[in-house]
Amino acid sequence: KTDAIVLLTGESGCGKDYVARYIHRHSKRASGSFFAINCAALPPDLAESELFGHEAGAFTGTRGRKRGLFELSEGGTILLNEIGEMDTRLQAKLLTFLDSRSFVRVGGEQAIRANARLLAATNRDLETEVKLGRFRQDLYFRLNVLRVHVPPLRERTEDIPHLARSLLARIAVDLQLPLVPGIDEKTLKELQSYPWPGNVRELSNVLERAVIRSGGSPIDLTGLGIRQSENLRATKSFPIPDDK
Repeated sequence: KTDAIVLLTGESGCGKDYVARYIHRHSKRASGSFFAINCAALPPDLAESELFGHEAGAFTGTRGRKRGLFELSEGGTILLNEIGEMDTRLQAKLLTFLDSRSFVRVGGEQAIRANARLLAATNRDLETEVKLGRFRQDLYFRLNVLRVHVPPLRERTEDIPHLARSLLARIAVDLQLPLVPGIDEKTLKELQSYPWPGNVRELSNVLERAVIRSGGSPIDLTGLGIRQSENLRATKSFPIPDDK
């Protein structure tokens, strides 16, 4: 219910983005916009413009003004995903924004204030990144207000039945199925015995593949591409079954 910065940590695919959206939906800013951007996917020469915007003529070929995500998130929330990948030069500008709640567009002269709540997520150990000189210590201290660690799926296997049913419901909507595919207790127990190195993202992919192959029938081990339970525990990926 506060506007405090939240730093979400955890392995890739464990659900940090979901937790960020949950925080936004239950905050005082729930009626505002929510933007998420992957810092690892931003080219360094475009990242500053994406976050803070630019004025006309700031770059070769730019004709108009562009508002960045911090402006667009006015009254809402912005998630900086994989913030450990952010360029160090941009880290300095982000720190300035967090201290002053204002920024200058690329090529601009006037400071602009923005009322956006910041959430940050990373799969890196930022304390180690600070020691290695790849992440600014002052920015780390500024971000580390409320820290929420999202455990990997292998450490919370009791969540798998709920997650599986929730994911199946979403998959049914995405695939425009008339009914949500069922899944029996035996299959759920098999899912709970697998270490899930790809976390929730891997679970979602496996279930989607099973739904597509099941043809509307309940999900079972065959639909998951598992011949024996030993394969589930011993392999890091599900084997592709024969066409027979």
